[in-house]
Amino acid sequence: MRFSSVRTAAFVLGRELAITALLLAGVSLVVFAILFLAPGDPFSLLLEGQMGDDAVREALGVPTAWYAQYLSWVSNILRGNFGTSVHTGLPVLSEIIRVGINTLYLTLGALLITLVIAIPIALLSARMGNTSLTLPLTIAAYVISALPVFWLGYIAIYISTHRFGAFPIVVGSSGTQGLNMTAFLLPIVVLGVGNGTISEVVRYLREEMGRVFAEEYIRTAKAKGGSVWRHSVREGFIVPITQIIATKIPFVLGGAVVVEQVFNWPGMGRMAWQAAQTRDYPLIMGITIIAAVIVRMGSLLQRVVHFMVNPAAAGD
Repeated sequence: MRFSSVRTAAFVLGRELAITALLLAGVSLVVFAILFLAPGDPFSLLLEGQMGDDAVREALGVPTAWYAQYLSWVSNILRGNFGTSVHTGLPVLSEIIRVGINTLYLTLGALLITLVIAIPIALLSARMGNTSLTLPLTIAAYVISALPVFWLGYIAIYISTHRFGAFPIVVGSSGTQGLNMTAFLLPIVVLGVGNGTISEVVRYLREEMGRVFAEEYIRTAKAKGGSVWRHSVREGFIVPITQIIATKIPFVLGGAVVVEQVFNWPGMGRMAWQAAQTRDYPLIMGITIIAAVIVRMGSLLQRVVHFMVNPAAAGD
């Protein structure tokens, strides 16, 4: 049995790594093709027409064919070289790491806020059904999830600055250093509340917990005086919550782009927006790959948790 579990784990890991490699290759190829076909050229923008495109590319050693450029970029990526930013002249990887820490603070904090709000509502609804307490909370969760994150951000800025004067909003280029705790938390709370995930967590977790509560072994445990929560936590809570988090990571990252713009937060989303405006293709490609890796890591984490809870079903 133990050898069988190890073999299943090795199979699942190999399959997921293969899917990850194909996913990254597909994402990079699609984004590279879109950037190649997009109007504008970073070399022309920088040199303002002083040299022809072909002359610039020849001088810099850049291939003219798009597939040759893509293969050259992939070759560099495999060696850990993400290239150099056309706009700043700095290594792309170091630039992404510098601002990626701020995005990590923002997204992880926002996910925590989302779970703190959604999990109690879902658990109460699953255990008590629709009551005078749980029904208004569920409706409020759906209403909050329908609010656009940019609108919520501007409302938060207006209330906090014009009504209370409590939050300095502008974040310096040095990052989050020097900010007081309230200014640091405001964008995190806005993204956590307005990323559209609260209602999904409430709905999915409530359905899964309700399904588990109806299982025969839960009714047996309840009849024997056992704890219903203790018997249902693995299948009814841990697996669903990791699955919904993994599926909502892209939405949180997308919301982070908007929040970083609204609050001038120095993160990857704001950098990607600026890179798109300056046609900084190496930086755009680097951010795309890092974002795809983050999303895929969330999915891999979900698979690991699922395997630990139920090894037999994880290989399906």
